[in-house]
Amino acid sequence: MAKKVSISDDFELLIRTDPEVADAIKREVLRQDGQLEMIASENFASRAVLAALGNVMQNKYAEGYPGKRYYGGCSEVDKVEELARERAKILFSADHANVQPHSGTQANMSAYFAFLSHGDKIMGMSLSHGGHLSHGHPVNFSGMFYNVVHYTVDPETKMLNYDTIEKQVLEEKPKLFIAGASAYARVWDFPRLREICDKTGCYLMMDMAHVAGLIAAGIHPNPTPHVDVVTSTTHKTLRGPRGGFILCREEYQEQVDKFNFPGTQGGPFMHAIAAKAVCFKEAMNEDFKVYQRQIVANAKTLARCLMEKGFDVVSGGTDTHLFLVDLTNKEMSGKKAEKALERAGITVNKNTVPFDQRSPFVTSGIRVGTPALTTRGMKEPEMEKIAELMCRVLENIGDDKVIEKVSKETKALCEAFPLYPEYRQ
Repeated sequence: MAKKVSISDDFELLIRTDPEVADAIKREVLRQDGQLEMIASENFASRAVLAALGNVMQNKYAEGYPGKRYYGGCSEVDKVEELARERAKILFSADHANVQPHSGTQANMSAYFAFLSHGDKIMGMSLSHGGHLSHGHPVNFSGMFYNVVHYTVDPETKMLNYDTIEKQVLEEKPKLFIAGASAYARVWDFPRLREICDKTGCYLMMDMAHVAGLIAAGIHPNPTPHVDVVTSTTHKTLRGPRGGFILCREEYQEQVDKFNFPGTQGGPFMHAIAAKAVCFKEAMNEDFKVYQRQIVANAKTLARCLMEKGFDVVSGGTDTHLFLVDLTNKEMSGKKAEKALERAGITVNKNTVPFDQRSPFVTSGIRVGTPALTTRGMKEPEMEKIAELMCRVLENIGDDKVIEKVSKETKALCEAFPLYPEYRQ
């Protein structure tokens, strides 16, 4: 009988083959396990997803789509890709799914190419107000290839004002309107956006990368009945492997597939597609819905506690897994806050806030997310504790003794909710 290969066996082989890489992986396991990971775009994949990522399908070239490959020997990878596509369609009530994009930005690129010509006008949320680089920022391909106008949040509420957006769409008449963001804490009104876009014949796209898990669980409104095309990643709230996918109406299937392959990509990463299939299946379970509800409950609790301690949470709270803290009233930059919190074992990222007066490299705020904390099993009591730890650091940012004490408390909290214990042996 063949010997069963375990995680430890594989890692022992790696240690013998490349001890430098093995050591870096060991240290990264310890870093992830020993810090409070609160970057909103990060999460911890399940062991099943990780196992699927490290499989022999990575050896297979499979240009094309199931049943229409340019290489032979694709019978098994065809099955896996079909599973991934069908599960994505079921999860998000979509007509068609393409699971080949290597990332969210590449999914966006394929979607743009499918609906736009070079120089067409697009409208996306301003990066400084919560948007994404690939929604038309000038340093990104999207800003280089297309004529870009941006919409922003309301100066008073720091939320989207759909009446203002309607006026801008009617004036600018973009060919594609891009909903979705990387740092916006409120739900999107897709019926209202559809109504606005229909007035000018504008295509409507939703980049749901951040809220895909919430949508799959029925917590955030589903865009698919209202938009022309949806793009997403699989590694944020969806808790899968790093990668992307596209959903669209049946009438757009051919053009979307064509502009993903051969339009913007070559051979797909079949090992990653296998892991996407696993994560979609995991997202169909009832415990995944419970998990997503807890993510939002944790974010609301954490935001509330920080506001009670005098911190300015942008828009006054959150409906999702993340929120922004504007540190202007604390006379502190996001960069300084990020570094101090990291020293205390709390990982966030500096982030611009709406109408920020500081540069994107310094910023006036931090972005805070709860997916990774929730994956570890933390709930509202832990959020209250974490808010207290964050406040102690930020209110004593130059006091090394305070930061050292908080670091010890952070480590104790992490030890109470261990991550991947089998990888630390």
